[in-house]
Amino acid sequence: ADHPRPADAGEGMARLRPAEGHDLVAGEVVAHIEIEVAPDDRLPVVARTAPCRERTASHEHVLAHGVPDVVRRVVVELAFVGGRTSEGMDRTTADYIGMLATVMNAMALQDALENMDVATRVQTAIEMRQIAEPYIRRKAVRHLEKERVVIFGAGTGNPYFSTDTTAALRASEINADVILMAKNGVDGVYDSDPKKNPNAKKYDTLNYMDVLNEGLQVMDSTAISMCMDNDIDLVVFNMNEPGNIVKAVRREVNGTTITKKK
Repeated sequence: ADHPRPADAGEGMARLRPAEGHDLVAGEVVAHIEIEVAPDDRLPVVARTAPCRERTASHEHVLAHGVPDVVRRVVVELAFVGGRTSEGMDRTTADYIGMLATVMNAMALQDALENMDVATRVQTAIEMRQIAEPYIRRKAVRHLEKERVVIFGAGTGNPYFSTDTTAALRASEINADVILMAKNGVDGVYDSDPKKNPNAKKYDTLNYMDVLNEGLQVMDSTAISMCMDNDIDLVVFNMNEPGNIVKAVRREVNGTTITKKK
């Protein structure tokens, strides 16, 4: 059954903003989650369900308090990291294999969420109607209006476009206010690789022009430019720390926030 919508939840694509005195995000959110697994490994159950439990807690908080106290709707766009390309493999073929991997991740995440009674829909850019809906923007928006989680899989459906670009594209299409970029073991944006340089400097806030000019490896330049052009904030945080997904929704997470503003 559909969850009841908050009384002040409007129809259409209006961009919702926090009420006066609130620092929390309102409107749509795209959660860009990196799932890093070896090609011959299964997605561990613990790793799969832990973020989902946080997502459920956030979902219940939304239903209890409504807009604009917390985010009303959450969208998940999945990335597949590790084994995306293989040496000697045709780039186009490798990219399509990566897109199919995101669909498998999407189905696993949908199953975990539905086991927690969270209404979820998977939409894919490559049609595979037996297992998921084809991506249709208006249908995705309607699901969001009904308080369902929508998971976007298969990237843009085209080779040579990263899942970063997909997250920025889908966020732009649904008029999202922010992209939550959940990283595997990295708690924000640094001036160099913190795993290799113990003296790497972490940024608390950045603007998109700084990211482009300094060549910071946050997203590819296409995705960064799209976020900047459409005034979509980006929050980068560590998904492995318990409670961080809910904190990111509330803008309380210890990470890096990238905005268009200087």
